Amino acid sequence: MVNLRPRFSPVPAASARLPREHAPGASFPDLDPAWSRLVTAKTDDGARTFHVLDTGPALAARGITPTGTILAVHGNPTWSYLWRNVIAGSLERARSGDAWRVIAPDQLDMGFSDRLSHPVPPAPDAPSYRRLSQRLGDLDALMDALDVDTGSRLVTLGHDWGGIISLGWAVRQRGQVDAAITLNTAVHHPTEDQVPAALRAAMAPAVLPAATLASEGFLTVTLGLAENALSPEVREAYRAPYTTRNGRGGIGGFVADIPAETSHVSRPALDEVASGLRDWNKPTLLLWGPKDPVFQDRYLADLQSRVPHADLHRFEGTGHMLAEDRDLSTPIFTWLDDQFGAGATRSRLRSPAPAGDVLGLHERLTELARTERRQDPAVVDMTAEPEAWSSAEDAATGDRALSWAELDAQVDALAAGLSATGVRPGDRVSLLVQPGASLTVILYACLRLGAVAVVADAGLGVRGMTRAVRAARPDWVIGALPGLTLARSLGWPGKRISTQRLSARRAGLLGTVASVDALLDRHEGAAPDQVDLPAAEDPAAILFTSGSTGPAKGVMYTHGRLGALVALLIEQFDIRPGASLIAGFAPFALLGPAIGATSVTPDMSVTRPATLTAQAVADAALAGEATMFFGSPAALRNVVATAPALSALQRRGLSGITLVLSAGAPVHPDLLNAVQEIFPHAEIHTPYGMTEGLLQADIERQQVLDAVATDQSGVCVGTPVAGVRFALAPLDGLGRPSEELQEPGEAVGVLGEIVVSAAHLKAGYDRLWQTERASRRDTKDGLIWHRTNDIGHFDAEHRLWIEGRLQHVLTTPSGPLGPGSVETPVDALEEVARSAAVPVGPQGTQAVVVIVEPEPEPGRSLRAGRSPVAEISFAARVREAAGEVPVAAVLVLDELPTDVRHNSKIDRTGLAAWAEKVLAGEKVKAP
Repeated sequence: MVNLRPRFSPVPAASARLPREHAPGASFPDLDPAWSRLVTAKTDDGARTFHVLDTGPALAARGITPTGTILAVHGNPTWSYLWRNVIAGSLERARSGDAWRVIAPDQLDMGFSDRLSHPVPPAPDAPSYRRLSQRLGDLDALMDALDVDTGSRLVTLGHDWGGIISLGWAVRQRGQVDAAITLNTAVHHPTEDQVPAALRAAMAPAVLPAATLASEGFLTVTLGLAENALSPEVREAYRAPYTTRNGRGGIGGFVADIPAETSHVSRPALDEVASGLRDWNKPTLLLWGPKDPVFQDRYLADLQSRVPHADLHRFEGTGHMLAEDRDLSTPIFTWLDDQFGAGATRSRLRSPAPAGDVLGLHERLTELARTERRQDPAVVDMTAEPEAWSSAEDAATGDRALSWAELDAQVDALAAGLSATGVRPGDRVSLLVQPGASLTVILYACLRLGAVAVVADAGLGVRGMTRAVRAARPDWVIGALPGLTLARSLGWPGKRISTQRLSARRAGLLGTVASVDALLDRHEGAAPDQVDLPAAEDPAAILFTSGSTGPAKGVMYTHGRLGALVALLIEQFDIRPGASLIAGFAPFALLGPAIGATSVTPDMSVTRPATLTAQAVADAALAGEATMFFGSPAALRNVVATAPALSALQRRGLSGITLVLSAGAPVHPDLLNAVQEIFPHAEIHTPYGMTEGLLQADIERQQVLDAVATDQSGVCVGTPVAGVRFALAPLDGLGRPSEELQEPGEAVGVLGEIVVSAAHLKAGYDRLWQTERASRRDTKDGLIWHRTNDIGHFDAEHRLWIEGRLQHVLTTPSGPLGPGSVETPVDALEEVARSAAVPVGPQGTQAVVVIVEPEPEPGRSLRAGRSPVAEISFAARVREAAGEVPVAAVLVLDELPTDVRHNSKIDRTGLAAWAEKVLAGEKVKAP
């Protein structure tokens, strides 16, 4: 027979060389030749020469003593070129005296270090391949050979297999290593699990030599994993050491050394690294690209289980080539400064005192169940099927109404059942359940157990929900059928529990392990007595932002911070026993039992607030004898629009409402006046807040009208509520907030970013260390300040006026401008439904363009012909409304792109790009 398998010759050894000696005219973008050096070290198998990028000589030439040393280790099939931007960042920071020496070696058989001789094709037991244990020894030898100050800080940095090696070396040298940083990597792989498909193919014995040695296949695929295609020059720089079969010997060797099987020669070394990390107590930073097809989130979860104190930042949208996709220099050196520099005092920061007595949410519920109100309704769910109710008046007696005693008993029973099923304190539980009685019981059972509730709004859409759930990586998913079906089909993580009993067949299809209904029956009368009550500092919930200004962020709340929020709501709105609220705004639907108010869920789609009708609100008011109504601006607009169809009985139900709150975005005075007609006996408030702090300032309708009469820019959202402190970071000419904060009384009329400090603010962003770090401003008074990303000003009465978002600032020749300063007066025009003021041109000299969505009216046109450019007389009225702000152009769109839940979240960035093209004469589709 003819042997058709290709024949290979052994790969010979080759000596190390400098990159500039690789080939005449070779280009290595952003790599300074002065960083390169050759270092000979005595490894376990003899003297070997490494190519090393090292900033030590450059720092010494400047007379700078490093703060510490970073040992950066690349993986396969890259080389030390991977770390060039971190090296450049370290030298840039050295100019200000904050100097870290960076040592980035090419591992043996890789980059421009010594090549070894070994057989081809590679075999797992071939001793001439560099094994994991040998590579750990190589770092020992290299660091011995380099002139490293052993008295300064030492930090490891790794990626891919360099992550395993650098972490393993840190564990081995724990007495000298002070901290560890790693990008995507894995330190453990269960032998019963398959290696990720993207890597499994390359590991196949029949494929490995062809993919790694005979061709550049493995290298090409890896370089293609960058979020944006690498430039040809950068791609060629990565290829430079690997253009020949001899040069690619190490690539094949690295793949062959993957210890996926228990019997693999490198498995003991991998197990040693994995187990050693469980005792690693030094500062650790994990920087992760979640789209990596090889080092997937399961490996991140394993790392976190071994190093639970590690800081983590997930860079959404990125994957394996994270160092090419994002600037890592800034987070790395900021984190190091926090650990070892001036920022190391951060742990001593504090928040202002809360507005009232703080109790856990589950504790408040238990207290109410022990009072004389124990048989009063606690939850009334109007979202049940219509046939469940005989009439709105007797809805409170239906199956979906729970008294305080019943609610407390069900919470205890379900907590006991979840505990028996395996839910533990600290476990993350994703709740895919619509607001109502069932969700209330499930949420408070999780709080009682100390499990962390993960709440992502279905309004994020499938992609947004998937990103959010995978970012939070829940241990459990509790959901109704639609949510569980989605979780199953998209492979969301977590063991699944259904809200209702399922047939054996359906439970098998969905992969559920229990149902809420069955757990309630099985554990009726029980309580989780063996589970300690959670502490104030324990995580309680992760609430996701709307995602309208980027990927939705998980906002972490502790039990203490939620308790402080509840205390504030009770104090601010004088909530007393017997109060009853209609929750048309999801966050408050969950807080109702904690504030001691009967919580009535109206018949609506919570993901689309505009589906809430006046009739639904009235029916809920009658069913729960409601005294309060919480709704978003979008919900209020539809309530006003549907009010003419109210019956006399329904109007009487609404007349019992004494407090209306609209949260989520500023509300126009005209809408407030219309709402007042529907709720004639109510005080109407428009609190200011955000997911990161649900209540920060408050203002009542008449106060809004009084403020509008002062003719200031933006929307007035009132004064701070109890326990809240505001400050301002003034903007410079390019719209950048100052590092110095000013008190409201010091900054009257100054445009700046609003910062806030309060006991009920978020504890942090979940698994987004860099975002959390960037969102905080810390001052000499020791307070933790949150950057809201909102811009505005304070007036002489310390009232706050919101003028837009920081990313939407217009930097005109006369200074920075908030879009609200133009949009507020333009929105007041009769013909205008909404408007967006956007910038066109370079920063600092931007022109103001106003894009208008007209009020729908048959026969009316605001356009000049078929163009989006406004008709001349209308454009003149817009310019007149804008006052002293020079408006360069007025455009008209039938509908502005926006998040339907928040008028304030118009896509101004997209509109700015569209306007620039329109004004340049391009024919473009409306956004």
